[in-house]
Amino acid sequence: MKRLLLFALFFSWAFLVTAQSIDLFGKIKSGANVENIHVINKTQQRFTTTNTQGEFTIPVKVNDTLMFSSIQHKPHEQVVSEFIFKNKIIVVHLEEQVNELDEVNVGRLLTGDLMSDIENTTGEVPINFYDVGIPGYTGKIATESERNLYEANGDGVAFETLLLQVLTLNVSVNPIINAISGRTKYLKEHVEMERKSELLRKVKLRVSETFFELHSLPEDKRNDFFYFCEEDENFEEACQGKTDFEIFQFLEKKYKQYMENLEN
Repeated sequence: MKRLLLFALFFSWAFLVTAQSIDLFGKIKSGANVENIHVINKTQQRFTTTNTQGEFTIPVKVNDTLMFSSIQHKPHEQVVSEFIFKNKIIVVHLEEQVNELDEVNVGRLLTGDLMSDIENTTGEVPINFYDVGIPGYTGKIATESERNLYEANGDGVAFETLLLQVLTLNVSVNPIINAISGRTKYLKEHVEMERKSELLRKVKLRVSETFFELHSLPEDKRNDFFYFCEEDENFEEACQGKTDFEIFQFLEKKYKQYMENLEN
């Protein structure tokens, strides 16, 4: 009878420990950047990211499986043991993801002998506009669509100003024709579409793998899901310049809507 009672008490204690959930504090150590690493509780379907110090907090239970992933590190899984659970802290060492390329020799090989290498070297040094005292543009390079829009819109001049300049014979009539024909509007829409497509590409690269670890969706539906997200009027506001965690929250909201649409 005593043995049965002890067994029941032990079983009850083990069940309580297993069922109990705590906030586990963790820290990532690595030679690479430790910020914004994805931390996933695959058992409870929870997600978070690390801060600039590689620290994170996530709800766990005993025997939950945590997965750590980022572009710069090899994926790593860790089971929450009773020891980790009891101490409420974990330190994880991640291995850097090194993509080695095959060695490629381009041009002539250098021997190490200065005079010999000079004779075997060909080519001209490109001219830098700073070297000749000419001011140059160092900002973002415009895409072809952005350049076309800039030219069609009269170098960005307002329509009313263009009309006044045409009347005084100070500008070409092409921007006026483009505005009336609808070409300027078309180019603006094309630039907007390119910008959203580039943002979508970055979102997929950053969180796609982690998101579908937690949210089941067939392979042939995943691109369709992301296009569904892109069509949202708040897509750019929700994803441009945001953290992975904030993007994840937006995608989760869209995922619920997308699954409801599939069921209906």
